[in-house]
Amino acid sequence: MAFVVAATWKAKPGEEDTILEVIKTMTPLSRAEPKNLYYQAQRSPQDPTTFFLYEQYEDEQGYEDHKNTEHFQKHVFGHAIEYLAERQVTTYETIDA
Repeated sequence: MAFVVAATWKAKPGEEDTILEVIKTMTPLSRAEPKNLYYQAQRSPQDPTTFFLYEQYEDEQGYEDHKNTEHFQKHVFGHAIEYLAERQVTTYETIDA
């Protein structure tokens, strides 16, 4: 069973490129984390201010570790949050059959 994070970010008007750059910075750093299984960001073709991040970690602690990394603290909490109009995070666990 993996721990899944589905996050939707909506950039403030005119800040789409700022958020895009944060995501481009965070992606390789997040993928390199020990408990990261999958990390993929998407952008809505209908609304370029809306981004969807799909992440999988070995367990919930892997996600907690991710949030506590230096790069997350710097680029997300320390920078991106300021340029987001909305941020929604939902978590799941995979169903292994």
